[in-house]
Amino acid sequence: MLGLPDTIRACLFDLDGVLTQTAKVHQAAWRRTFDDFMRQRDPDSFQPFTDADYNEYVDGKPRRDGVRDFLASRDIQLSEGDPDDPPDADTVAGVGNRKNELLLREIDEHGVDVYEGSVRYARAARDAGLLSAVVTASANGEQVIAAAGYADLITARIDGVVAARDGLKGKPAPDTFLAGARALGVEAAQAAVFEDALAGVAAGRAGNFGYVIGVDRVGQAAALKQRGADIVVQDLDELLERS
Repeated sequence: MLGLPDTIRACLFDLDGVLTQTAKVHQAAWRRTFDDFMRQRDPDSFQPFTDADYNEYVDGKPRRDGVRDFLASRDIQLSEGDPDDPPDADTVAGVGNRKNELLLREIDEHGVDVYEGSVRYARAARDAGLLSAVVTASANGEQVIAAAGYADLITARIDGVVAARDGLKGKPAPDTFLAGARALGVEAAQAAVFEDALAGVAAGRAGNFGYVIGVDRVGQAAALKQRGADIVVQDLDELLERS
């Protein structure tokens, strides 16, 4: 009924861009953060942060990895700084905290929108007896899950807070997805990964999961397949229709 192989017992959902529409909020916060930073750093050679930059260097990754990888693409290196650096500090941590401040402000003011097809799918998975976990690089996973109304559909949560606590490598490494499978008590081969980010799909493939579903929200179906998706859909309820 779920468009998954019969061997699958658990679903590992990315959050932003798969279950919730916060990916566009993240992208806007990143754009403002990086554009302000680069414009102040060198206004004469300023080049804006693009959608392609977001998809290649930032999407799906832990916050500091995204800062580091994007700035490296522009030949900029910053000191790491400390996790509690103020948002105006010119450090990797400071730039990341600046982005998070903008993100939380947006969520507080406007709430969290969901993908209705994903809500239907998550409910169908629960009703079919499958276990579900959210696996996200966001340090705000708990707040977003609650604000979006998914709390009763999710058994476990592996987010940026858990990853930092347990020393898990971020996507495209498979560590967080593997932790999600462990939290649900299943083997990787018994779990399906649902991801919209290129780094996340690569993580699902690297972890040898039973099925990797790419969710194409921004017209990158070919890239998702190239990174290792078994199937690509535009919304999760397409899987219900294919069953």
